Amino acid sequence: MVKKTTDAKKEKPSKEVSKKETKVEKRVSPAKVDKKSRVKKEAKAEKKTSVEKPKVEKKVVKPKKILPKLNPFQQQINDMKMFGRWSVNDVIVSDPGLKAYMNLDPIFVPTSLGRFTSKQFWKSKRPIIERLMIRVLVSGHRGKKHVRSSGSYTSAKINAYNTLIKAFEILEDKTKKNPIQVVVNAIEAAAPREGITTIEYGGVRYPRAVDLSPQRRVDLSLRWLTQGANDKMVKSKGKKKIYETLAEQILATVAYDQQKSFAYSKKYDVERQAKAAR
Repeated sequence: MVKKTTDAKKEKPSKEVSKKETKVEKRVSPAKVDKKSRVKKEAKAEKKTSVEKPKVEKKVVKPKKILPKLNPFQQQINDMKMFGRWSVNDVIVSDPGLKAYMNLDPIFVPTSLGRFTSKQFWKSKRPIIERLMIRVLVSGHRGKKHVRSSGSYTSAKINAYNTLIKAFEILEDKTKKNPIQVVVNAIEAAAPREGITTIEYGGVRYPRAVDLSPQRRVDLSLRWLTQGANDKMVKSKGKKKIYETLAEQILATVAYDQQKSFAYSKKYDVERQAKAAR
């Protein structure tokens, strides 16, 4: 009898375990798992097909640069106008080869009082308007003849000073631009890029084309501009003043007029001869 009771007790927990197993199997049924995975896939597909909202870019505010304060004396120098009328800050040299050889520092009176004559090539440190003023006084040699300036302003710099002011007034009236910018453009237009030198070989001289230095280019253009103005003044027999002929030569050179501009015609001839001697 004891054995039977023990067997019955042993059989009972087996039934309970089987019931629990069936319950667990019902909880984790494959149909429910498939349904959940299908719902998740549908949700992901809806998210992908939904229109994405445009992203609003945030504006990055850059910190302002704090510029150093200029000395009031330095500020006065920067605001200085040549002859007290025309600014030099807006003048642009378009030819990069001549930029370092055309001094456009702000100055009231364009005169250096000879402080740049101690060394040979320091003339490029002079203001370009002062170099034009000196050329008006003595326009230089042309071939074997010395072209002399008129006796009314020879060796008198104040007369050349007034001549430039009157010429600049004419340029400003006709072009409605800064006359200093017009003069710079004329110098660039009249500056030759090639020249001629002679080479002696076997007792015979041959012309050869060479590239001209920037300083030489500026020197030639200034010389030809003033020589053309002097020639026109002399040929007019007193009908035209030097400031009128100088303004005419500058305007003709800026317009690349080979017939009226002596400087541009000389440049054309020199470059043509250099091209033939290559």
